[in-house]
Amino acid sequence: MPLYEHVFLARQDASAQQVEEFTTQITGVIEGLGGKVTKTENWGVRSLTYRMNKNRKAHFMLLNIDGPAAVVSEIERQERINEDIIRYLTVRVDELEEGPSAMMRKAERDRDERGGGGFRGDREGGGFRGGDREGGGFRGDRGPRRSRDDDATASVEE
Repeated sequence: MPLYEHVFLARQDASAQQVEEFTTQITGVIEGLGGKVTKTENWGVRSLTYRMNKNRKAHFMLLNIDGPAAVVSEIERQERINEDIIRYLTVRVDELEEGPSAMMRKAERDRDERGGGGFRGDREGGGFRGGDREGGGFRGDRGPRRSRDDDATASVEE
């Protein structure tokens, strides 16, 4: 059977529980038509690149589907009817990706780079910017502050 990656975006004001219920409903439709969902990933609420139907954010959900083409046409019909679904996209693929998707790997990598977030005092340097640097103040390595009068005389002299 053909393999598909299906992503849909649900409105931000839909609760996570509503999105999960809709995903369960879609999974039931797929299995009822002889297909199967091999992977489901919730990418969470993410910002949209541009406004869609007056929404700036949306719940993103990925489904990996192994099933006939009738499955895709039926779930897309269901999503057109549902007011909470902003957009959807189904792509036929040669093989389904094992393990976490690229979006999930990116989220994990970002979390690792941030170091789990939290208290700034954990970082080297203490956390307060400026008072503990040489030269004092917030200017750091940029040198002493020049007044506007210095800028005006410098431009006249040139």
